[in-house]
Amino acid sequence: MRCTKVRSNRSLRLQTTPCNRREHLRVPANFSLMYSAQPEGRHVLVGDGTVTSLSRHGLGVRGNTPVRTGMELTLFLYLPDGQDPLFVTAAKVTWTAGHRFGVMITGMNLREQNRFRYFVAGSLHEKRDH
Repeated sequence: MRCTKVRSNRSLRLQTTPCNRREHLRVPANFSLMYSAQPEGRHVLVGDGTVTSLSRHGLGVRGNTPVRTGMELTLFLYLPDGQDPLFVTAAKVTWTAGHRFGVMITGMNLREQNRFRYFVAGSLHEKRDH
């Protein structure tokens, strides 16, 4: 997507339209997760919440415990497939807005990667069919 500047008819100010820097399609989601981190020299941070969107490499989250951009998290995703939670060994917080934040998944074992890819592919397929 290309960012463009738009001139307002009411004023001579230039306004910039927001850019979507995502490389992969993100689809709406609604399932639970737990997240944790241990920032340097601090107590363990633990939170839970809802995954609101997902892509092949990341998640949008609404959580009950605030996080900071750059923080490394461990995640347990309660996918709606009835199986045990999917374990993400490493995810980096890429943006925050109050109790909403986005993470890029950076570590998962091969079995969990395959399970996550299958789930995301199914979700993307469902979105295209609607």
